[in-house]
Amino acid sequence: MKQVQFTRMDEGSPEDFALLDSLERQEKADLPDQVLALLKTLQAADSGYQVDRYEHSLQTATRAMRDGAEEELVVCALLHDVGDLIAPDNHAEIAASILAPYISERSQWILRHHGLFQGYYYWHHIGRNRHAREPFRGHEHFAATESFCARWDQVSFDPSYDTLPIEAFEPLVRRILAREPRRPELS
Repeated sequence: MKQVQFTRMDEGSPEDFALLDSLERQEKADLPDQVLALLKTLQAADSGYQVDRYEHSLQTATRAMRDGAEEELVVCALLHDVGDLIAPDNHAEIAASILAPYISERSQWILRHHGLFQGYYYWHHIGRNRHAREPFRGHEHFAATESFCARWDQVSFDPSYDTLPIEAFEPLVRRILAREPRRPELS
């Protein structure tokens, strides 16, 4: 395996950085497989629901697809809970961060806030404020996030639902993650 010659980046040569760039391009090409593998880890989780989190994710995406959602939102529906096992307290941020370079600001907002909006359906049962999303009412993406949760997310725990297999979504994931990434300026 080839390696760079430096131990400090400020001592790297053009050849070193050309090598790193080629390796990064390969990692980028492998990104869809890595994200799908992360999604599949949700199969092993004992969530207490009638379906595991993987099935829930497939079901959410199936509902979005059957509802005629744009491809980007179907991928968001598929991957919305991908961070559940590694970041249970901020899983929505994980999904939004993974997809951020490849999706619209609207889709990012939906992903980033879906956990808070989903709380409307059950937080009152566990002593939390089900209306915690209300400070965002009036935001341009409030209605879209509310709809995402109401129509696709909160209803996707049904073991008898005719869920599409992962193969139905893999081409969409590959197309979305093949987009030229946006690189926002750091503030």
